[in-house]
Formats: sequence, structure tokens, C-alpha cells
Amino acid sequence: MRRAGEGTGGPGVEGDGAGGQLAWLNEASVRIGSTLDLVTTAQELADFTVPRFADGAAVDLLESVLHGEDGAQPGGSGRPATRALAVAAIDALLHLEPDPVGELSANVHDQFANECLTLGKPVLVSHIQPDEFVRVAPSPRAAELLRRAGVHSYLVVPLIARGVLLGAADFIRAGDRAPFSALDLELATQLASRAALFVDNARLYEREREHVVTLQRSLLPRATPHTPGLAVNHCYAPTANPSEVGGDWYDVAPLPGGRTALVVGDVMGHGLAAAATMGRLRAVGRTLMAMDMAPDRVLARLDLAARDLEEDQVATCLCAVYDPADASFTVVSAGHPLPMLIGPDGTASFLEVPVGAPIGAGVIPYDGLRVPVEPGSRLVLYTDGLVKSRTADIDSQLDRLLRSASALRSTDLDAVALSDLAPAGSERFDEAVLLVAAARPAAVAAGLRVWDLPGDGSAAGAARRHVREQLDLWHLGDLADVTELVVSELVGNALRYGGGPGRLRMLCDDRLLVEVSDTGPDLPQIQHASPSDEGGRGLQLINMLCRRWGSCRTATGKVVWAEQDVPAGAARPTAP
Repeated sequence: MRRAGEGTGGPGVEGDGAGGQLAWLNEASVRIGSTLDLVTTAQELADFTVPRFADGAAVDLLESVLHGEDGAQPGGSGRPATRALAVAAIDALLHLEPDPVGELSANVHDQFANECLTLGKPVLVSHIQPDEFVRVAPSPRAAELLRRAGVHSYLVVPLIARGVLLGAADFIRAGDRAPFSALDLELATQLASRAALFVDNARLYEREREHVVTLQRSLLPRATPHTPGLAVNHCYAPTANPSEVGGDWYDVAPLPGGRTALVVGDVMGHGLAAAATMGRLRAVGRTLMAMDMAPDRVLARLDLAARDLEEDQVATCLCAVYDPADASFTVVSAGHPLPMLIGPDGTASFLEVPVGAPIGAGVIPYDGLRVPVEPGSRLVLYTDGLVKSRTADIDSQLDRLLRSASALRSTDLDAVALSDLAPAGSERFDEAVLLVAAARPAAVAAGLRVWDLPGDGSAAGAARRHVREQLDLWHLGDLADVTELVVSELVGNALRYGGGPGRLRMLCDDRLLVEVSDTGPDLPQIQHASPSDEGGRGLQLINMLCRRWGSCRTATGKVVWAEQDVPAGAARPTAP
């Protein structure tokens, strides 16, 4: 039982007169409800009444209230389930055994509390008779302890706000202190009425926060997709304040060719409006990434989309694309905090990515930075909620972030949490996102092959030969006929429309992918070919034979790719 006073009583409010009692009630409005937390509010009520009003106090709230739901209607049938939230007592009564805080309240023996919660009316027992202790205490042992401690008076009042029953507060007096009177009952009822409003405000606050957090989480990825050559760990932590939730997001998207796109963003705003904007931007960004656009073009298109939103909000965003073929990240920033790169030896540093204007500001284009990384390196993306502080400037917080990252072991980063990287001594007050991507190119090296093709008519034959030989080495000879046909069409299109093929790339992971690059600017499209046309059916064949296909522009031209499903039970390529 929590200590709240000294001795067997104190200067009681019951003897202060009408003016003193009114001042006491006014003081309650300041002392109770200092936060919008249910547990804290209940404890403040118990502490405020001991020892001036009672020698011991306990506060129970309905289980439904603790879950953010509505309370019960006074006068209902049966006692609603309650949970003990707070207790307080003078030193002489600390040995008593009320319902343990945090546990469901007993509802068998404390019949007076049952009556109060069932009818929604206070119960006053000025002088507890010997046979009534079992009706006051939650257990026979607790009743005996009350009797031995000299407890002689009991009062329980309901906590009712806006016509809804939220819980109850009960009080006891012991020793030579005057028993509760009808005037004390009226005083306790007024106090409970005021405290109940604070409890209800905390309940509504918690419910709003849960709604916003639920919406926020529903708009974030539910699972991390398969990312060849890259191990991704992510963490999102909302803030306790519902008005500060709603703007941060992250995304992990697999791209053709085994590449992976990583995105973190932060809408400059909070609440439901920011959450809605975040959801729209993430949906647009994911659609653009599915088209395999370069990260700078993704941010440019996001900027155009953000300017069309009615909310007129802006957001910071950072997009990074990892290519396992050359173990590199291409990073583009739209006003976002700089990413951090942790080397295999644990050394941490910020990447000097050119920082463009935030999305929605209307200032484009964006410039990217290509960063080759060593195996075991980790790219850390985050939102500013990780480093924000009310007491320290951003530069010192970023320095602390570097020190926190350098102090972590390599294995710790595989399951890193926000608390692991948050600068020491800082108290996070904003929501935050953390995304850690570990480069593991060796995991895809056995299933990745790249060839330079000749720029003349022999390119198709060379491509078919490379494909068949490699599929035989991977024990996937059953896919050779279709793959040869597909690669022939891709190379033929590159010769006819793209100025000649550049490179042929094959990746065998959970699927088999082939792609051919060229220098042509125009992306291919499926055409409707008539029976008399000599061409125009190549992409139709690829569309029918493959799981999916697509194309994307590059800095030097474009890439056209196609994917096939790997037969069930086929072994993945392994390093020799």
C-alpha cells in the first residue's frame, strides 16, 4: 500500500468549515488530473484524500474504461468488472491488504462496494459493526486486519462523469479520528464528481490515441518482403501524445533484378490529417517503385502528387535503392535527415547525400548519391523523432546518435530497437521510424550472372548460349527453352529499337529473372498485331510465357526484364 501521510491522521478537512472545504475542493482541481493518464489520475485522487480527508483510500476503475471503452450505466444489473488502480494510506495502515493494484478487484466480500457500483450511489457506514468488516474488505483476512488496525468508519462513492459510471473510490478512518458524517459524504461526492471528469478525459484521450495509432499502423507495411542480398530490420514507435502521431512512415519494396527500395518519410504535421496524407504518399510511392523508376524520379513524382492533395501538406522523404549486383546503394533525399552508414568494423558516419526540398514544396529535380558498400555494412534510415530533443540542439543529438551506433555490436543491429540508437540522455517525445538494412551480397552471388553482349547480330546467339549453359549449371534445364525465347526477343528489340544490347543479367532467387539493357530512350509496349504483320508479337509472347515483365529508364537508356517462376522443389544456386 502506498504511503501518503504520517501518523494516525492529520488536520482533517472535515473541521475546516465551509470556506476551507471549498478551498480543498478547488485545490483538487489543480492536484488531480495533471496528466491524461488513467493510472496517474487515479493515484492522484487517492493521494489527495490521505491524510486530510481519510486515513486510507483506494480507487477502482471499470475494466471497460481501462480499455478505452464506455463505462456502465448507473443502476444496471450486477457489478461491472473493475480493476484496482490506486491505494494510499497513513503509516499506521500500511500493513492492510486491499486489492492488489493492477489486478481485478474481488467482488465477493466487499458488499458495500458492490452496492455502490451496482446502484451508482454512495454508501456510508459511519460506525462499522463487528459483523460488517467482511462486507467492507475484499477478503476475510483483510477484514480481520481492518478490525485490528482500529478502522471504524467506511465510505465509498461512485465515479460518474457525463452520466456514465467509471468506477468507485472508497475511504476509511481509524483510531480516534471522527467517523465519516453526512457532511463528509457530500464532500466526497463532490470530490468524486470532479475527479470523474478527469478520469473520463484520460479515457477519451487514450481512446483517441489508440484510434490514431491503429490507423497509423494499418497504413504501414505488415511484413517485410523477400529482399535478395539485403537483411532489413524495421521499427516504428508512436508517441504517447495522440496529437503527435500520424506522419511517419517507411516502406520496403522488392524491385526487378533483385534490387530493393527502402523509403522513410515524415509528413510535417500530426493527427488524423497527417496519417491520411502519409497513407496517400506511401501508396503513390509504392506504385512508382513498382514501375521500377529511379529514386530521384520517384521523389519528383511524389512532389507532384503531394501538390495535388487538398491538405496542402509537405513531407520529408528519403529513398535508397540497393543493387546486389555491385553491392551499392543509390540514395536520394527530399529534405530528410542524412542516413547513417555503419561499416563492417562498426565505424558509423553520415552519408553526404544532396538534400533537396521537401516533397510538396515544388522544388525539383533531386540529385542522388551512389554509395558502394562492403559486405556486412549497414545503412540506417530514420525519422527526426529519433533525435529530436527539447533540451539539446540537433547537431549534438546527431553526434550522440553516431556514438550510440558505434557502440553497438554488429549482431545487435540485426534486431535493433529505437531505444538502442536513441541518443543517451534524451527523452523521445515524437513518433519515430528506424530502418536498418545490412548488405549481404554473398547471399545472391551464386545466383547472379552478368554478361556484356556484342552490339551486332551475334548478340542473340550469345545470349541464348549464356542462358542455356547457366541454367544447366543451376539444374534448371527445364526452363531453358522458354528463357532462350524470352532473351532472344529482348535482345532483338534492343537491336531494332535500342541501338544494340548492352548487358544481359540473370538472377535466380525465389524466381528466375532475365534483363537486357540498351541505350534507347523509348519504353516498349505491347502492340496489337494483325495476322499480316511480320512483327509486333514478341512482347505478347513474353507476356504469355512469363509471370510478369516490365521496363524502366536508366541514366544511359533503359532496361527490359522478365520473370519466371522457379519449379517447386528446385534447389537454389549455391556457390561452388
